[in-house]
Amino acid sequence: MEQILKSMFDREYDVIVVGAGHAGSEAAAAAANLGCSTLLITMNLQNIAQMSCNPAMGGIAKGQIVREIDALGGYSGIVSDRTAIQFKMLNKSKGPAMWSPRVQSDRMRFAEEWRLLLEQTPNLDFYQEMVSGLLVENGQIKGVKTSLGITIRAKSVVLTNGTFLNGLIHIGEKQFGGGRAGEKAATGITEQLIDLGFDAGRMKTGTPPRVDGRSLDYTKMVEQLGDEQPEKFSYSDLSKPLTKQRSCYMTYTSTEVHDLLREGFDRSPMFNGRIKSIGPRYCPSIEDKINRFADKDRHQIFVEPEGWDTVEVYVNGFSTSLPEDVQFKALRSVAGFEAVKFFRPGYAIEYDYFPPTQLTHTLETKLIAGLFFAGQINGTTGYEEAASQGLMAGINAALKVKEEEAFILKRSEAYIGVLIDDLITKGTEEPYRMFTSRAEYRTLLRQDNADFRLTPMAHKIGLATDDRMHRMEAKEKKASAFVQFFRETSVTPKEANPVLEAKGSSPIKQSGKLFKLFARPQLTLDDIKHFEKIDAYIKEHKLDKEILEQTEIQIKYSGYIEKEKNNADKLNRLENIKIPKDFDYTKLKSLSYEACEKMSKIRPATISQASRISGVTPSDISVLLVYMGR
Repeated sequence: MEQILKSMFDREYDVIVVGAGHAGSEAAAAAANLGCSTLLITMNLQNIAQMSCNPAMGGIAKGQIVREIDALGGYSGIVSDRTAIQFKMLNKSKGPAMWSPRVQSDRMRFAEEWRLLLEQTPNLDFYQEMVSGLLVENGQIKGVKTSLGITIRAKSVVLTNGTFLNGLIHIGEKQFGGGRAGEKAATGITEQLIDLGFDAGRMKTGTPPRVDGRSLDYTKMVEQLGDEQPEKFSYSDLSKPLTKQRSCYMTYTSTEVHDLLREGFDRSPMFNGRIKSIGPRYCPSIEDKINRFADKDRHQIFVEPEGWDTVEVYVNGFSTSLPEDVQFKALRSVAGFEAVKFFRPGYAIEYDYFPPTQLTHTLETKLIAGLFFAGQINGTTGYEEAASQGLMAGINAALKVKEEEAFILKRSEAYIGVLIDDLITKGTEEPYRMFTSRAEYRTLLRQDNADFRLTPMAHKIGLATDDRMHRMEAKEKKASAFVQFFRETSVTPKEANPVLEAKGSSPIKQSGKLFKLFARPQLTLDDIKHFEKIDAYIKEHKLDKEILEQTEIQIKYSGYIEKEKNNADKLNRLENIKIPKDFDYTKLKSLSYEACEKMSKIRPATISQASRISGVTPSDISVLLVYMGR
């Protein structure tokens, strides 16, 4: 039997991807689309790209990441658009640097769409089994071993194990092994990696109950509608905006609910010591919220449908590992949930991760050449963070096999660049989540311009298609021409003042350029369209909403954008000063002990990366610069 199975894998793959969650799916697609023979191995092919937690993609900063993945030629944006049931652009009341797209997804169709896309991808094979070990020879990855004893050889391997590495599920005082409800944990890999010299740790995440929507009273909740004019994630023409949407709803906990939850605290694995690892700070469980924020008498609960046709509902904001009877009793005291029926209770899960300071910017491990980590194995939380790492690991695994230059995004080029640099430079001791505040250059890294920033780079390495490149170039050309029209076109007081006075803005006394006028915060694009010249230009050149929005942002925020570009250029000068891989920091006697220790461990690739390491001071950087002859 073993010999027959071995013959199925008598070839050596270029890339093997272990795990088919969001990270694994993007990694496999990227490697295969770059022309590498790729094998995707997962424990259950029915659960490819499963949404283990909330049925949604995007959100604050996460939406920017999905658009970046799409601009690079990944699939997450297309799948999200095709399976969305609601679209919202969050933070529209703030500046465009904060705008973040989000979709509510159809959970079952999301996974199905991902599988169909992957099955249509050339160069990609599939196999269902558990990988229990790695083949390593002389510090180089050579393939994987499965639980059936099969050896499959490869030039590079991407591990995207999610929450499955020695996963342990907690519901009250009950605990059992598993990587997700109803699925077994993965064993063997952690122990081998530790033997090879890797540091490992434990993290925790959780999920709320799923309930029967037919048992809820929506009249007691606040309806949450999607946008009147929904947009979409993908810059391509492979998806379309929604024409109909499903509503979500919002309700609140109460002091009564909190009291009922507290009754179960003595049986809570969070409080009785059973869970020892750290959970996500920005997505706490309901018991953690009422414990940490004892002064608040209520918390929001978002009631999210799981799809177009199913009655299953996700109770966002009620993540918990309390005993199921406590969960049920407390939830029945929430407005609208008085007759609730459970599909399944919430639970917490602990799993192994590997501190990401053990990786380079390509997500390749420093210890084993050709071995890459992506997703929750690196200590992150969230589908979007995982998918972006999978994409970058898949790209770099393929480029390494092809002996081509690595693909690395700078902090000034993408949120993905910020994410990876944060992970490998600072590490993380709690599940890492992306926020706009983590990016120094968020005015440059907007969700509307990800294609301008990233599609040319992706096209250069062969991942973004010619069609994507042409669409981006056409959009950029139209937007630039329209901005130039504003710079060159004058408007008289007679034309401008009626519009200005209607908006409470000071009238002009002499003719001036439209660019300067439109930069006023009181004026919107709808106001400017009242000018005959503008209206005629829009109609003549058939400018769509995307071009108009792009033009408005470029004009209104031109000062901020220019300032951030200058700051980014200064940083990039330090990015260009490379530090040799085997540099001996101990010979720099003027370095602080902490800087010497941290830099010797993390091995920064550039002076700029060194400056971001916790504990490294400006004076330490000066010492390095002097030594490098700067």
